Amino acid sequence: MHLNKLSLFNYKNFAEASFDFDIKINCFVGKNGIGKTNVLDAIYHLAYGKSYFNPLAVQNIKHGEEFFVIDAELEKNDRTEQVVCSLKKGQKKVLKRNGKAYDKFSDHIGFIPLVIISPADRDLIIEGSETRRKFMDSVISQLDSTYLHQLIQYQKVIVQRNALLKYFALNHTFDNDTLSIYNEQLNEYGKSIFEKRKDFLEQFIPIFNTHHQAITGSEESVQLVYESHLFEKDLLTLLQENINKDRALHYTTSGIHKDDLSFEIDSHPIKKFGSQGQQKSFLIALKLAQFEFLKKQSGVKPILLFDDIFDKLDETRVAKIVEMVNSETFGQLFISDTHPERTEAIVKSTHQTYKIFNL
Repeated sequence: MHLNKLSLFNYKNFAEASFDFDIKINCFVGKNGIGKTNVLDAIYHLAYGKSYFNPLAVQNIKHGEEFFVIDAELEKNDRTEQVVCSLKKGQKKVLKRNGKAYDKFSDHIGFIPLVIISPADRDLIIEGSETRRKFMDSVISQLDSTYLHQLIQYQKVIVQRNALLKYFALNHTFDNDTLSIYNEQLNEYGKSIFEKRKDFLEQFIPIFNTHHQAITGSEESVQLVYESHLFEKDLLTLLQENINKDRALHYTTSGIHKDDLSFEIDSHPIKKFGSQGQQKSFLIALKLAQFEFLKKQSGVKPILLFDDIFDKLDETRVAKIVEMVNSETFGQLFISDTHPERTEAIVKSTHQTYKIFNL
């Protein structure tokens, strides 16, 4: 699978731009602030129906304009496909494949398998548990549409249950029968989501460990640890046991929406005990493991976006990535960098076809 063409209209800083891509390596070079990352984000937008860097969709419209359009042609399974994502102010975003709009964006997730490696990934370490849950969910959802549906339904029920808890507090009332309906639904969806997250990590962690050892060439011990209330008790029991706490706080305090993925080095949080170099290695190993996991499960090489990472890597780590490109591990690559000479030297050393776009 690979992208052939990309056209942007009023997307971020681009009024209008078109690109014809190489099937292997594509590099966007130029000064900071010129829009290199925005091109990568447009490609991400086509895969996930949203920006990687700015969750407020309307803010991706070029300043002073009323709409944006991202239009791409790609090859998948020997077929030419067109995917278009557009947004007009005051209206809902529209995602189309071959001219037909999706009723639900979730139906599109997984059609374009894609992994991004970016300095913004550091949020996975420094932000709260929601960021790491989203990472898990995005990987699983690209391969399992049922999982994504269950996750959406679970989140809807959480919103309803929380609204009911607030209603009870404001009106000094309580109805256990109505609450029980929500508890049953959360238990049903939550149990399935928990099992799938557990199964995913059992397969994912060994891949992550292999990549981490290859990147660092060291014996340092790193861990991904899945933390969930459901390791202790089933969700129905937890909801019943915590009802007084939930009523006092007006929201649901236990469940898979509180799960976390702990990033550790020598059994300590890497956020506190890992150097910047160790954190970078951890994150790159995490994303390369995501790439390999998606490739194994789907049989398709995902598109890989490298956003400004050569600035952050030493020569050893760059050499490792070049080696993986040469071994045909990767499919189509998109790279952004501020140094044209460095970029060209790196891609030439891969002995693959490439294009460089000077922005």
